[in-house]
Amino acid sequence: MKAKVKSKKEKKRVSKLRYAWAGLAGRFVCALLLLLPFSFPLFTSVSAFAQSWGQGPPPRHAPIPAGEKPRDLEDVRIDQRLDEPLPLDALFRDENGDEVKLGAYFGSKPVVLALVYYSCPMLCNQVLNGMTSGLDVLNAFSMGKELEVVTVSFDPRETPELARQKKETYINWYKREGAAEGWHFLTGRQSSIDRLTQAVGFHYKWDEKTTQFIHASGIMIATPDGKLARYFYGIEYAPKDLRLGLVEASTGKIGSPVDQLLLYCYHYDPASGKYGAVVMNMIRLGGALTVIAIIAMFIVFRMRGLSTRRASAEGIV
Repeated sequence: MKAKVKSKKEKKRVSKLRYAWAGLAGRFVCALLLLLPFSFPLFTSVSAFAQSWGQGPPPRHAPIPAGEKPRDLEDVRIDQRLDEPLPLDALFRDENGDEVKLGAYFGSKPVVLALVYYSCPMLCNQVLNGMTSGLDVLNAFSMGKELEVVTVSFDPRETPELARQKKETYINWYKREGAAEGWHFLTGRQSSIDRLTQAVGFHYKWDEKTTQFIHASGIMIATPDGKLARYFYGIEYAPKDLRLGLVEASTGKIGSPVDQLLLYCYHYDPASGKYGAVVMNMIRLGGALTVIAIIAMFIVFRMRGLSTRRASAEGIV
């Protein structure tokens, strides 16, 4: 008789422990579900911050000569030509000296376009450094696989040999399989250069005093069919902006469901050339996640109630 009483007490004790652990687990799950809607903005901010780290650039630019006066920047700018077509039939020469059409690099992947000149002692190196650093952080996207990169010299005097040397420098930095087939360095005649620079809104001019070109800094992203999709200004390009720009330009052919979710919360601002948060969309998303969390909480509490009743029944038996 005493053994039976002891056995019943032991069952009750085990049953109470089960209730306690079930209650603790339920509270923990509920807390996580309630915090889930608020974690999304934090996650995107941390991701953007993590993506901002890149390797240091290999080539350095020459220092600005002492006593040099500010140069005339009149008519030097980049005008956005969003959704406008590129001259895909324009002829250039690649780094091997072969004549190619610009359209040879379009068709199935988004294309990052950079207009520079290879003998530039200052700004052009910084543009290529910033672009390479930003793309290097994108582990999921590689040149030659998910995207193409086309760098075009706007100096008609430059040769394929100079383009080849510049390509070797940056391919040795980027160091990814297939990059040499996905990054192209072109030179061309003035007529082809004019067609391309006018199509993208790139205005520059020659400065006789410094024997250098005066030009703005920035890169563009084009769609696989050769239309301009995004402009990014300056010499540093946030990996988040590059990633979202490539995903949008590819019309969903590259990227993940997370990228599509980010595009819902971040929209491109042509004025700044960057992606900014859309507050209303983030509120809507947070509201949807809150509803999901409430439903999940109801299911958890329902399961806990069934478990409690089952355990009570076992204790009585």
